[in-house]
Amino acid sequence: MIALTLALLSEPQLVQVGVGRFAIYADTATIRREAPDAAWIRSLQVAEDGFTVGDAAYVGGWSRWAFDCGARTADRLDFASVKSDLTEGPSTPDAAPPYEAAPGSDELELLLKACVGAPDPAGLSLEQAIREGQAALAD
Repeated sequence: MIALTLALLSEPQLVQVGVGRFAIYADTATIRREAPDAAWIRSLQVAEDGFTVGDAAYVGGWSRWAFDCGARTADRLDFASVKSDLTEGPSTPDAAPPYEAAPGSDELELLLKACVGAPDPAGLSLEQAIREGQAALAD
């Protein structure tokens, strides 16, 4: 847990894994693996420019994920929103049980990054990922 906490405090290395309703980025700086088949990663969900809830503007949110690489199951552990001024949180736990990462899903792409990927020192910063993600969503 200490390694994951330290990784969360470091600069993100964000790599896009999908664009649909949101642009999804894997933070490869947070990849953690344990034998035999457990892996963890943090992801960023980028919302379209101008996304609001009530009177607050948001750019997206962070989630922490746990995966069983052999069984190909995904477990979203929590979600913390990111406002347009980059204020985060609070984190809300996700109590749903693990589920199969379906072919073509963002969860499967995150699982593949966490289970077989590697940290990417050329990944994007938070601000770069937000700009790139919002541009992709505008297309």
